[in-house]
Amino acid sequence: TAEQRSDEKCYTLEEIRLHNMSNDTWLIVHDKVYDITSFLEEHPGGEEVLLEQAGADATESFEDVGHSTDAREMLQHYYIGELHMVRGKDLVSLGISWTMWLIPAIAAAVVGIMYRYYVFEHKSS
Repeated sequence: TAEQRSDEKCYTLEEIRLHNMSNDTWLIVHDKVYDITSFLEEHPGGEEVLLEQAGADATESFEDVGHSTDAREMLQHYYIGELHMVRGKDLVSLGISWTMWLIPAIAAAVVGIMYRYYVFEHKSS
């Protein structure tokens, strides 16, 4: 983004997903990437809740809990960079395979063709 500093590190979702273990834990909150490995044992809610979000976008979970201002400030100590946003939200980077929309589209086309064939066959008879 335009306001992003040039020395700031950007990470892709694929890179972040690799950091999903207790000895290497990254997560995303509001498109910012945090290495919270050293914080796991200190987390008041237990390390399990953080490990469930490891390597993924934890924004919704973070906000649902209603973290305090202090917690939000503490999170900044673990900041390592920004989530690299692919222009137009590249479907592959979001974990959405092209087959997820292609197969239903083909099925809908086949049903449509069969319906038209059935309707026109019965009108002519």
